[in-house]
Amino acid sequence: MDIFGVEYAGSLPYGFTNIYLCILLLISSFTDFKNQKIPNYLTFPSMLTGMIYYFISEGMAGFFFSLAGLLTGFFLLIIPHILGGMGAGDVKLLAAVGSFIGAKGVFLAFLLTALFGGIYAIIIILYFRKIFKGFFKGFFNTFLALILTKKYMPEPIIENKNKPRLCYGIAIALGTFTYIGMTISGYKFLI
Repeated sequence: MDIFGVEYAGSLPYGFTNIYLCILLLISSFTDFKNQKIPNYLTFPSMLTGMIYYFISEGMAGFFFSLAGLLTGFFLLIIPHILGGMGAGDVKLLAAVGSFIGAKGVFLAFLLTALFGGIYAIIIILYFRKIFKGFFKGFFNTFLALILTKKYMPEPIIENKNKPRLCYGIAIALGTFTYIGMTISGYKFLI
């Protein structure tokens, strides 16, 4: 992949970036699981660290490589965040990951993250099926009413404090770890 005249070909630098990312993702996963938040003191300094690292090691081409990854990571999750599907910490975490692995890397990590996120969501739904039973019945009734009457009539939302939350930081970590592992093992992505 050619980013501002520098060939990166999907390679991931080893050493500092991998260690930093692993620590960031482990801490973020823990805080997301424990508090349902990924704090800014983890994400913003990580974004800055990624850009500074690449600027020092590769010059302006490295800086733009890192910036392109940061922006790609941000824009991949901003729409789901706006729609209420995930928290802002998840968006900032993927942007921080992008600042270390670039636009192509964060896109591939995002695809793997989506896979792990789907598996994670299915496990949560199956484990807490009694809580979600009413949700799916209400969703089906709303969908059926829309088909029959061509009017959208949503079921009233009843807040359940015991409803489990999907900690997407864990899925981001698993997707990124998988991407790093595949890259280190020499796997060549076709994108």
